[in-house]
Parts: sequence; C-alpha cells; structure tokens
Amino acid sequence: MDGLRAGDLEVRLAQSKGEIVASQKLRYRVFYEEMAAHPTAQMAREKRDFDGFDPLCDHLLVFDHSRGDDPRDSVVGTYRLIRRVAVARHGGFYTADEYDIDKIAALDGEILELGRSCVGRDHRTRPTMQIMWRGISAYVYHYDIQMMFGCASLPGTDIDTLAEPLSYLHHFHLAPEMYRPRALSSRYVSMDLMPADAIDKRATLSSLPPLIKGYLRLGGFIGDGAVIDEQFNTTDVCVLVKTDLVTEKYLRHFERTNHHTGAN
Repeated sequence: MDGLRAGDLEVRLAQSKGEIVASQKLRYRVFYEEMAAHPTAQMAREKRDFDGFDPLCDHLLVFDHSRGDDPRDSVVGTYRLIRRVAVARHGGFYTADEYDIDKIAALDGEILELGRSCVGRDHRTRPTMQIMWRGISAYVYHYDIQMMFGCASLPGTDIDTLAEPLSYLHHFHLAPEMYRPRALSSRYVSMDLMPADAIDKRATLSSLPPLIKGYLRLGGFIGDGAVIDEQFNTTDVCVLVKTDLVTEKYLRHFERTNHHTGAN
C-alpha cells in the first residue's frame, strides 16, 4: 500500500522500528500525559505506550513533513490495524478482552480491528483526520476488508455522568443481532440507562467524542454493553462498521489515482 500525500501531510504504514517507537511515544503523550491513563512502570520509564499486539499489527501513521524527517518529530497521528491473519499468531483480538466478538469473527472474508487511535494536540484538525481516513480506506480497499471493529472510548468512568451518551448509543445505534458484539459478562455495564424519549438526540450526538461520531457518520453500529477501562480512565463501547460504507466514498478517488500513477 503506497503512501498518500496532501500538502505537508502524508499517511502510510510504518516502515521501521523507529517509526513504530515514534507512534508509541505519541500514544504515551496523548493517553498518559494528556488523558491521565495509568502507565506501567516500564511505560513511564520509556515514555511510550506498548503491548503484545504491537509487533503483530500494521501501524498507520500520519507524518507532518514540515517538521522534518525525524519520525520523533514528524509522526503526528497513528492508528493500529490488526487483520485476522495477524491474530492467528497471537490467539485473539485485543477487543476480545472486553467483548464477545464471535459473531464478527465468524463472518466470511477479512475483518479488521482498529485501535490505539490518537492525534497530537496541534494536529486535531480536519485535514489530519481526512488524510488518516483516506489511509484507512486505502488499506480496506487493498486487503478487501469486509468489516471493521474495535473499542472506542468515552472519557471517564462515572456511569451516571455518561448515562445520556450511553443510552443514546444503545437506543439509536445498536448493531443488528446477526453480528452484535456483547460486553463480557464479568465486565458488562448496561447502556440502557435512560428512556429513548428523554434523550436530546441532537445535543448528545454533538457531544460525543470525535472518533465515535466519525464511526456513526459512516453508518457504524455499537455493541451491547459498555466496559470500564480503569487503566485508561475511560468507558469503552464496541464499534463496528461495514466497510462498503467506507470504501464507497473513496473508491473512485483511488481508482482515479491508480490509473494516473500506475500504482498497484
């Protein structure tokens, strides 16, 4: 999969250990320093976020070339992409620690888990998000992904405070039963906390974190039940998106680009 450029921004997969480390350090700055997640002693010492999935997955990176060529300075966004073939070597998807995803795993065709998404504070702009989604769409197109899924987070762990957004997601965006993930029984937190007619739909949608809002705009669905993640100080929901909704928007663009450049 070739890189895509828009001005000084480029999106492509990590090509070296140094670039992966740069993405892990960006994740640390966002998750642990900015959002107050709780690092392990080794994470705090090295100032990078990492786990056993990192060596198995593809790391989609956004570079700002106005910052130079050193990835420690130029990596400004990252997304972790895990396909079925990678998980076969690990024994399970990251999301499976929180949700029963057997219905998704049973689907025919390739599936893709998205995770560890973050963008540096100075780059949370429309151009950065657009090029990141162009990169994801190119990846989906390249590998013929049928379904994307993963955990997305609401800030904080106070369920009473999150009652309206959780209820909104439950009542208006619950995934179809045929592939609906469900929070593991030991971690299940009900999202049905308010009646549907008591929810201000417009205001609640507007207040959702940008990542969740973006998934919903693509026609995404939400699994049954939330999960509290004490390490990251968040309340997680499981999101899934049928990729024909993603690629439809970008397909002509990629076909046009490939025709003009000869890219494979």
